[in-house]
Amino acid sequence: MNVLKEIGKNRTLYLMAFPGLALFFLFNYLPMAGVVVAFKNYNFSSGLFGSPWAKPLLGNFEFFFSSDAFWRVTRNTLALNFSFIFFGTLLALAISILLNEVRFLKVKKAIQSGILLPYFISWIVVGVFAYALFNFDYGMVNKLLQLFGIPSVEWYNTYEAWPIIMTAISVWKTAGYTSIIFLAVLAGIDHTYYEAADIDGAGKWSKIRHITIPHLMPTATILTLLAIGRIMYADFGMFYAIVGENSILYPSADVIDTYVYRALRKLGDVGMSSAVGLYQSVIGFFLVLISNRVARKYQNEGSIF
Repeated sequence: MNVLKEIGKNRTLYLMAFPGLALFFLFNYLPMAGVVVAFKNYNFSSGLFGSPWAKPLLGNFEFFFSSDAFWRVTRNTLALNFSFIFFGTLLALAISILLNEVRFLKVKKAIQSGILLPYFISWIVVGVFAYALFNFDYGMVNKLLQLFGIPSVEWYNTYEAWPIIMTAISVWKTAGYTSIIFLAVLAGIDHTYYEAADIDGAGKWSKIRHITIPHLMPTATILTLLAIGRIMYADFGMFYAIVGENSILYPSADVIDTYVYRALRKLGDVGMSSAVGLYQSVIGFFLVLISNRVARKYQNEGSIF
């Protein structure tokens, strides 16, 4: 009764929220019924609920867990995404703090536009850029090495270098966009804090350390938690556009999504691919719970729930 009374009292607000809630249910909760595909021998003629159950029930998961690639792609996905999140957030914080200190508005806007531009470039174009940089015969990196008398490197045959290269490319593409979010937070800081610090004789670094960074930390923590929720998901467009199907780079640049794509293309088994997708979701869910618990323990404002 209390619920009906609440809805009746604020019916205009609930009516305004209804379209958003309906879309949220339609595109976020209704597709979750597809989870059953991971436990079925799916065939297109019988459909989602007409397809027979897998025998054994967890048989679709064996395809992934028993393969030699299981540990490799899981390790690569976690390590690369952690690297992207850590260095991307760190650089975005540095950019936003430095830009916040720029007093010439035109210069500030020009820099903002420049650092935001990579975010809108497609991964296909970035893949072409990467090939132009790291090609053995005429790549710009090898040309630069030759200028200093250093022998050229066959980058596309050197898998050890690609975690660093992929991290650099990811940070270059996304740090500018994330820094805009931090700049919005900085714009909302009450200037009386800085005026009080000036009266106390605080220097620029002291104000950054004791006022700017503490105000940024809750937002940085929430963005990190949201990113951790998808840490088991690699950006397929990024990896496929840059690494492609170069099997020499698989030890350090093969991730779950590219592995599933290759398996689905070769085997055509939707059930097995869905099983891997469910594995990614479950691990990501528990990582968010653990990270949120840690964030709530050390910084209550930075936790999601």
